Amino acid sequence: MRLTLDEYSKHFKMSKEMINSKLRAKKLNYIIEDGITYIIVTRSSLEPQKREEIHKEKKQTIQSQKEETQKKNEERKMPQKPKTTVAMVLSLYQKENQHLKEKIVQLEAKIDKLIDDKEQMLRDEMNKIEQVYSQKDEQLKNILELMNTQLLTQKSQTIHDVETVSADVAIKKEKNKKEDEIVELKEYLKTLDLEPYQRKIIKKRFLAVYDKDVRVIKQNGKLYLNFSKYDYSDLLEY
Repeated sequence: MRLTLDEYSKHFKMSKEMINSKLRAKKLNYIIEDGITYIIVTRSSLEPQKREEIHKEKKQTIQSQKEETQKKNEERKMPQKPKTTVAMVLSLYQKENQHLKEKIVQLEAKIDKLIDDKEQMLRDEMNKIEQVYSQKDEQLKNILELMNTQLLTQKSQTIHDVETVSADVAIKKEKNKKEDEIVELKEYLKTLDLEPYQRKIIKKRFLAVYDKDVRVIKQNGKLYLNFSKYDYSDLLEY
């Protein structure tokens, strides 16, 4: 009986290094077939149980080899898939390209239809807006004509008298206008018919009381008067 190195190592519980060492020392009989080393073992040197185990393993190995060979033979008999050629690839690409072209044409037709529908909607909307504005313009025109007629009627019935305003009245109005505003003291004194020394006296009078009298306003180093709120007759006397 001959055993491979793996079989011998398994059954005799010996490492492969130990087996190779014994082979080199020629303590084991062996032969080499097809590059595989087989160790020769006599049946008498094996226990009955080990002989039975080795026999079963040999049978299993042979059975496995037969099944593997049968499987390979069946695979050889099976029809092989056709090899993909360049012509087949080109044909597939051409079909796919044609399909894509048809899809593009369909999409372009849908896009054109959507654009036409949108433009028609815009035209309809513009027509509606123009009609509304046209109606509004007509209504506005009628209202303006009516108002113009009423104004002409009122103008024909009303007499306007133009009065000549005297110079004194104009001066009083200008003075009242100034008194209704906040004015700088220096500028206001210039408008009065006063002598320079009189203006200085009035200005000193305001400077003496500006921090005590709420009527006198000081901003940026200048004094201001608010005639719309206060009376300054007592300070403007001269």
